[in-house]
Amino acid sequence: MFPAAFDYRAPASLQEALSILKERGDDAKVMAGGQSLIPLLKLRFARPELVVDIGRLPSMNNVMRRGGHTAIGALVRHVDVENSKELASSAPMMVEAARWISDPLVRNRGTLAGSVCHADPAGDWGSVMLAFGAEIVARSLSGERVLRADEFFEGPFATVLKPDEVVTEVRIPLANGRAGGAYLKLERKVGDFATVAVAVHLQMDGGKVGSAGIGLTAVGPQNIKAEQAEAALRGARLDDATIKEAAALAADAAEPKADHRGSVEYKRNVVRVFTERGLKRAYERARGGG
Repeated sequence: MFPAAFDYRAPASLQEALSILKERGDDAKVMAGGQSLIPLLKLRFARPELVVDIGRLPSMNNVMRRGGHTAIGALVRHVDVENSKELASSAPMMVEAARWISDPLVRNRGTLAGSVCHADPAGDWGSVMLAFGAEIVARSLSGERVLRADEFFEGPFATVLKPDEVVTEVRIPLANGRAGGAYLKLERKVGDFATVAVAVHLQMDGGKVGSAGIGLTAVGPQNIKAEQAEAALRGARLDDATIKEAAALAADAAEPKADHRGSVEYKRNVVRVFTERGLKRAYERARGGG
């Protein structure tokens, strides 16, 4: 199917892009890599009057450590995350998750920030953002907003972004001390959407869990932060009983629906199993076990 007719603008600067969005508002859609928007245009699920292409804007394609976090520019592509030495050092779970995204064609064009803004409940990056406690930076002509990942997603394909805002970067907090993470994904075939996926991140405080993040993919109307499971882990020693309790709470937090990928019971059980495995793997990595 062909898209409905639309105007196209490729601004030369972020300021120009923001001015266009201020003028056109809901009539415009922002495009970076196009791997989310173009399929929606072709299916006519999205019918904007104007597409604003920011894919060639300068100074938005860097990954750098800055002020207690690693900043990932809005034009950093999935393959850039996968190959980033900085993220391999500061947030290796990001590199692990990037390898699970779709196929090389999509990874070579799609951007992390674009995927986060797309807010697909079956998307991988949303859960990773929730597990890390990431921040999303949005700019408009009125100024800048820094949004926590757990307040960014509103529902399926919906975020708190305003029509005149552009996400300029995603910030991943730097760990204080020993930390580890893991991303586990079940898919029917390579490149498919997740049947279930779980992102886990642990920061240790001596022999106990200082903080924990658990994000769930494809088991609800949006990526889910398993808050009760995280609370059960904080301040606890990570023994088998604690892991099983947290995994059960994560499964309870899931809101899956039965479909051709599996039943509700099956998906909840995968959440439980993946949370157990993810916690053990994250703990081993935090201890320096790779």
